[in-house]
Amino acid sequence: MKLLVKAPAKINLSLDVLYKRPDGFHEVEMIMTTIDLADRVELTLLEQDKIHILSHNRYVPDDQRNLAFQAAQLLKDRYQVKKGVQITIEKTIPVAAGLAGGSSDAAATLRGLNKLWGLGLSLDELASLGSEIGSDVSFCVYGGTALARGRGEMITDLPAPPTCWVILAKPFIGVSTAEVYRRLDLNGMKHPKIDEMVKAIQNNDYQSVCENVGNVLEDVTLKLHPEVAQIKEQMKRFGADAVLMSGSGPTVFGIVQHDSRMHRIYNGLRGFCDQVFAVRMLGERHTLD
Repeated sequence: MKLLVKAPAKINLSLDVLYKRPDGFHEVEMIMTTIDLADRVELTLLEQDKIHILSHNRYVPDDQRNLAFQAAQLLKDRYQVKKGVQITIEKTIPVAAGLAGGSSDAAATLRGLNKLWGLGLSLDELASLGSEIGSDVSFCVYGGTALARGRGEMITDLPAPPTCWVILAKPFIGVSTAEVYRRLDLNGMKHPKIDEMVKAIQNNDYQSVCENVGNVLEDVTLKLHPEVAQIKEQMKRFGADAVLMSGSGPTVFGIVQHDSRMHRIYNGLRGFCDQVFAVRMLGERHTLD
């Protein structure tokens, strides 16, 4: 028996860090939305009691370091599942890009194995399990658009953002999220207006969404990697309505509403980056079907 599950990427329309918590994590407020750039996760039921990861991407680990492996192991341990699974991950989302590719693969694995192993868990229960694996996994279980608080596991559902194109460009570098947070100066930062972004999305106000994008991690990554700043400048020059780095980077995204401008930005960036994508926002939550 096989099951195919889509694992869409996410972007951060707003990302704020409030303070460092006693447990060593940072308290965050983020507005995230899924986009139509997705990995494909194929789950094949195995009678042997084992988890096997298969991927042709050399940057995807095939052992316990893989978040999809951790998701399967967590379900097996928590619900005494004696069957196994082969998890085949076909990567489209760039690795270590600030787009939650690994987290989305883990979330897709949770949703898929819930069905394949007949566990009968709700999305809320799967999201709670996801929070034990990684900060973005809970959001990725739900998908859609949401305000995330805490470490990222406290999720408040939001409507879909205004319809637009998202152009993404990832330079040929990886960014360590831990390093970015370690270098973050919590005192001198300018905080994005999260409440204004929530209002803009609720009012379906594209102009206000563009005016209120913000990411406090941007300054740190831009100093570490000047090429990220160059991509931002190019996107602005080519006419994006708003430009922002997603997560801890290094992927930069621009948003536009008009097809002609999307094509201009996409084609213009192809000379600067190997990995450039033009996709739509998804906006809608996942369902358990």
